[in-house]
Amino acid sequence: MNAESRKKLRDELIRDEGMKLDAYKDSVGLWTIGVGHLLGESMRMEKITPNEMHALLDADIAAAVRVVESMFPDWETHFDDVRQRALINMAFNLGNRLLQFQKFRALLQVSNYTSASVEMLNSKWATQVHGRAKRLSEMIAKGNEYDNRV
Repeated sequence: MNAESRKKLRDELIRDEGMKLDAYKDSVGLWTIGVGHLLGESMRMEKITPNEMHALLDADIAAAVRVVESMFPDWETHFDDVRQRALINMAFNLGNRLLQFQKFRALLQVSNYTSASVEMLNSKWATQVHGRAKRLSEMIAKGNEYDNRV
């Protein structure tokens, strides 16, 4: 992933996850900080600096990339930059639970992007993240930047 795509990914994750330097409880009651960095059931830290937030974000992106790599060892050559970002964004949000999207994975493996995007939207995850799922499914389907004017 080139530097421009990496910056876009960071911006997209900040848009989708929010950015908070103080710990807060997420939608399911788990402690979170920074850009969606999960702390868990206990608040292990109360406040972080912007530099710490960026370091946590980079570490969490690296973890999401490892999930994508475990699903698609050839992901960097198989998918264009837009689809790579969409997959990393999903893995950032879902972690290893992305591995449960078996039909989605099979459809992506054969480059059936339209059906894969439909499969995304037919998931429990999509009902939980609403607009994020719509944006990411459009990126998977079309391989284009998400146009929020649509």
